[in-house]
Amino acid sequence: MTEPVTASARRARLRHLAPVLVGLGLFALGIWALHHLLQPIHAADIIAQMRSMPLHVLAVALGATTLGYCALIGYDFWALKYLEKKLPLRVVALGGFLGYAFGNTIGISVLSGGAVRYRIYSAFGLNAFEVAALASYIAIAMGTGLSLVGVFALALHPAALTGLLPLSETAIRTLALLGGGGTLGLLYALAFSGRSLRIRNFELAMPSPRILTGQMIVALFDSGMASLTLYVLLPEGAPDYVTFLAIYATATMVGVMSHVPGGVGVFETVVMAAMPAGTAAGDVAAALLLFRIIYYLLPFTIAFVIVSLNEARLAGGWAVRLFGEISEPMRPAFNALAGIVPWLVGAWAFGLGAYMLAVALSPSVRASAVDDNDLVGAILLEGGTLTSSVMGIVLLILSHGLIRRVSGAFWLTLAAIAGGAVASLLNDFDYESAALLALGGLVLLPFRHEFYRRAKITEGVLGPAWFGLVAAVILAAATFFFFVHAATPYSLDLWIDFARSANTPRSLRAGLAASAVLFFYTVFLALQPVRRPRVEPCESVIDHAARIVSAQDDPQACLALTGDKELRFSADGRAFIMYGRRRADWIAYGDPVGAEEAIPTLGWDFVEEAQKANCRPVFYEISERHLPLMIEMGLALHKVGEEAVVRLPEFSLAGAKFKTMRAAYNKRLREGLAVEVLAPPHAPALVEELRAVSDAWLGDKVGREKGFSVGRFDPAWLDRTAVAVVRREGRVLAFASILAPGSGRRVAVDLMRYLPEEASGMIEFLFLALIEHYRAAGAEEFSLGMAPLAGLSDRRTAQLWHRFGALMFRHGGAFYNFEGLRAFKQKFQPDWRPRYIALPVGVSPMMAMADVALLIAGGPRGLIGK
Repeated sequence: MTEPVTASARRARLRHLAPVLVGLGLFALGIWALHHLLQPIHAADIIAQMRSMPLHVLAVALGATTLGYCALIGYDFWALKYLEKKLPLRVVALGGFLGYAFGNTIGISVLSGGAVRYRIYSAFGLNAFEVAALASYIAIAMGTGLSLVGVFALALHPAALTGLLPLSETAIRTLALLGGGGTLGLLYALAFSGRSLRIRNFELAMPSPRILTGQMIVALFDSGMASLTLYVLLPEGAPDYVTFLAIYATATMVGVMSHVPGGVGVFETVVMAAMPAGTAAGDVAAALLLFRIIYYLLPFTIAFVIVSLNEARLAGGWAVRLFGEISEPMRPAFNALAGIVPWLVGAWAFGLGAYMLAVALSPSVRASAVDDNDLVGAILLEGGTLTSSVMGIVLLILSHGLIRRVSGAFWLTLAAIAGGAVASLLNDFDYESAALLALGGLVLLPFRHEFYRRAKITEGVLGPAWFGLVAAVILAAATFFFFVHAATPYSLDLWIDFARSANTPRSLRAGLAASAVLFFYTVFLALQPVRRPRVEPCESVIDHAARIVSAQDDPQACLALTGDKELRFSADGRAFIMYGRRRADWIAYGDPVGAEEAIPTLGWDFVEEAQKANCRPVFYEISERHLPLMIEMGLALHKVGEEAVVRLPEFSLAGAKFKTMRAAYNKRLREGLAVEVLAPPHAPALVEELRAVSDAWLGDKVGREKGFSVGRFDPAWLDRTAVAVVRREGRVLAFASILAPGSGRRVAVDLMRYLPEEASGMIEFLFLALIEHYRAAGAEEFSLGMAPLAGLSDRRTAQLWHRFGALMFRHGGAFYNFEGLRAFKQKFQPDWRPRYIALPVGVSPMMAMADVALLIAGGPRGLIGK
């Protein structure tokens, strides 16, 4: 049984790593191709071409970019129409602009446009699934629209790609017309008929013809403005605009399919390769670099400044005096953005670090006279270059700490940016870089209150995504170095040349210093300890947890006191997480318990401690209340079932719908059954009576007594709970332990055991008796427990876990009567509340649920042995 599970896990891991590996491969190929294309070109020529770009051309590019981003907001507008959701137009504009500005530039799933939209749109009533549907629709609409624009442009000018495709112009035109016309005709046919588009296991309900037409117009305008931004920057000899539109669409689609952030390297390679012979490659490279700055970096910077200024306005003070208060309708949107601030600041620091590396590897392009006898100038220049490279690597490292809201990482980031600014001044008085870094540090100041965690910066950074990004930056920096210093032949003497004019030797030493810092940091991380032994909670720890539980109203929190789970407390001791370990999983049970303000930091601490121990953090059976925190911590969510909760003030056995249950309940009462709820502590004689019932109940079951998510028969545990006892003529027939912390507003049943010969109707009778008892006592909710695998979607577009779970729910009677359990609880007409498992992206939920099952059973033997 172990072999298939291990092989399945290996395949799942490979499946999730494949896009990253392919993306890195294509990025490397793109960098190599660019290096080959730009080999005869000098970096100084590209920079000179950029600086000589006419102002009116830059103005047109900026105008096209502005119109293009207005068009991008149209995708959100029509997507909301498709989902039949209505939001204020300014909220849509804010969510759309920030989503595209951040998503286009960074291009990674952790900080995609969908994550930004979720924060803003959820503040106005959209849930996570609706925002996910919106983001998916936008991605499909953009891809389809861009493809169609490119295909029809190619039909008009098939010569655009004849140099890249082994086909004649006639063949390209014919294929483009057939493909584009057929696709457009199919889309409108499905839209008018109201049918769905189904491709293998993927199914998409088509929008109405009106929405589809609006989406196509947006796609045409978006593609037109984005391509125009680059087109006006291109030199003489470039193809006409319609031909270039086909080239641009093709390059963009290839960049998107490569999974490389922003398509960097891949997009440029396709554009340069498609340029007509004789076009100045250096001028094309300058245009592409300016395009990246104008269309990607400039909107990202504007969006970041918008978030920074509004963060300052929310805090009051000088920003309110200068810009006024944020309007009440928009306040929820900007309050919601606090959740993505760590990712934004991390990305900002990462970008500044990459920029510092580029500055350190660049030769001086100033026209100032160079005096090789100026020893002081040479020393200052050497120190500035080395400092810039080291500060760049430090910022790359600190970016991960910023994502985790570590206070020390924030202040060290400001110090590193300040050091980089001073280094820029030492680097031949590079005022532009110094000013850029100074402004980059200033816009971080309004976010300082978002970085409150006291944790080690070195914890939890051995993730493949972070190392992949760092590797990409190092690869790009190495390529950049070889490109800008291609005219200098390599020799060992370069390492000891310290003249003021020795740009290449200085850059070599800076690259070596940066590499050494990163290398030693990586070795330090790799040598950290990986596991720590399980810590059994002592009585004082359980008593401390009991005091926290007594201030809560969540019955699930009481299970922290069973003694079979580890407890991790927040730094101030006001909250805790209960968890168990199974192989490489740290499995937290239920929601974090305690003061709400302490829970986010506690959650991050738990995740990082698990990662530090080379284990996977898993949160099992969590409610909707903490889903935003799980998403913020980068965990994937999977539904595992639904909890049945009876609303006591509205419940009554009177009426036709409870006629059968009422009759059975009254019959049991006439047979002499009586229920008594006993408060702890319990008399030893009563405990022994209950033990006899428990032993008889367990003797009729397969496997050992369960734990972790339920209590065990343990006198110490029972003395922490009330116990409901069912008697007939003084003899105990059944009992249930009751979880009712705090004010007793919410109640749940834990252990429920009965004599095997009294099984018929006993659970129903006991539930009804307890519901009546606690309704009379003033309680508001009574939990019947969870129905595992209930409510999972079996649609073809659902995740594999949902489809498998739904299949098990319907046909898994040989293992457990999932469907029967839900049907039984449905008789009480409860509210069904979803419960989830949260786990790292790429971890199979089936594997995690298998570990949960083994943890509950006490190991493999607990499933079948006594």
